[in-house]
Amino acid sequence: MSTEPCVFIVDDDYAVRDALRLVIENAGLTCQTFESAEHFLQASFLNEYGCLLLDVNMPGMSGDELQAELNRRNMHFPIIFLTAYGSIPQTVRVMKAGAIDYLTKPISNNLLIKRIQAVLQEAIKRKEKVLAIQMLNSRLNELTSRELEILPLIAAGHSNKEIGRQLGISYRTIEVHRARILRKTGMTSILELGRLCEACQLVSDQAPQEMNVKSNFPES
Repeated sequence: MSTEPCVFIVDDDYAVRDALRLVIENAGLTCQTFESAEHFLQASFLNEYGCLLLDVNMPGMSGDELQAELNRRNMHFPIIFLTAYGSIPQTVRVMKAGAIDYLTKPISNNLLIKRIQAVLQEAIKRKEKVLAIQMLNSRLNELTSRELEILPLIAAGHSNKEIGRQLGISYRTIEVHRARILRKTGMTSILELGRLCEACQLVSDQAPQEMNVKSNFPES
């Protein structure tokens, strides 16, 4: 994944695309331009993140049609619509479909950059969250099925004896599993383990038979 977010500009008017590119680059931001929705869809964004600055009325696929296609493909770029010919029904429709903003041309450069920067900050936060979850998942993949069973109980504050009694194994065995869990996950405290469980949606009820492990981790 790229280290810097990118502003993807999709507009059929070359003069508009070039003007937007200059404004965005002068603000110190990275951008790519596309003359149509079709060209945008043909590009590869596997390693990209950022936001989409999208015209509404274009030849071929319109801006809101591109939005619908991206949603269908599960490609959730934050979208700022920028158009000279908007309507209230259209605004309502694209906002309901997940657009972040709907701006009408002409718009001041300062306001445009302010809106873009706000969207990119959210994109950065989402990227950091995704990377954190991926890191946590990779740590959990190192755990055995028994350790995955014990982890939420430890994080919930149960003692070794309590866990051993609930699972029908000795508390000394739980001590061994606890040490291995801490080592494999890189955690140093019960508090950190609790945050790990919360982040990865590992939930434990009081009774172990009711424990719900919300993950798709393979048994190891």
